[in-house]
Amino acid sequence: MPVPYFHAVFTLPGRIADIAYHNKAVIYDLLFKASSEAVLTIAADPKHMGATVGITAVLHTWGSAMTHHPHVHMIVPGGGISLDGQRWIACRRPRFILPVRVLAKLFRGLMLDKLLAAHAAGKLQFVYTKDPFGGPKAVLAYLSRYTHRVAISNRRLIAANATGVTFKYKDYRFEGPARYKVMTLATHEFIRRFLMHVLPTGFHRIRHYGLFANSLRAENIRRARELLASTPPTSEDPRTEPDKSPCCGGRMCIIEIFERGSQPHYRASTPSGTIRIDTS
Repeated sequence: MPVPYFHAVFTLPGRIADIAYHNKAVIYDLLFKASSEAVLTIAADPKHMGATVGITAVLHTWGSAMTHHPHVHMIVPGGGISLDGQRWIACRRPRFILPVRVLAKLFRGLMLDKLLAAHAAGKLQFVYTKDPFGGPKAVLAYLSRYTHRVAISNRRLIAANATGVTFKYKDYRFEGPARYKVMTLATHEFIRRFLMHVLPTGFHRIRHYGLFANSLRAENIRRARELLASTPPTSEDPRTEPDKSPCCGGRMCIIEIFERGSQPHYRASTPSGTIRIDTS
């Protein structure tokens, strides 16, 4: 949609992160719920916007040194559909979609209430362990780098040998060149930190709320564009646009893109043993 997009980050403090370490599915779910409810509630308040906004939220559980640091990244369009569904209401602030202090206060209250309720319901486990051994395009491009990340990428690895694993990391307490540092961990500690960020089976780390909720997303976006007098975006690269099959009229999906004159790697199993590839 042709509106500014905002990036918000909701972080759990260390004491709650410690609880999350042994209750990942429960606490991470509460983090999603509390942060999304805070944004939707404040946005719907007529004092601030009086609209239903859309949210795409992505969970991260790590810091640069692969320590446990649960937080949610959100992208939120700079406006929403009025509560009566009749008009688009734009964000009133150029730098923040909603007042940060108001948003933070509600988030803290919601998170603590949900945490206490989970404890009262017996959903939390407590164990004792020893200390361990050691604009739209710009915003979407920024967040897209986070959606399928793992705790550390290959490019940050420097060495792996008998003494351990050496990698680059950022120390956010410093600014400038002093921020970039190198750390070496014993192999078992490196593996422990990496496995710390493997999510519980079936847990969804990307979620959508408000206008972007899965059940009504297509209709909500259509209505938002209608209110914005906008048309759906088109791509300059025709390869990214779905097409219809000239044979059956069904939707065709790109399975591979390869250079002219080279051979595709994909081999499909079809009744006729062949697959049509458009090389135009």
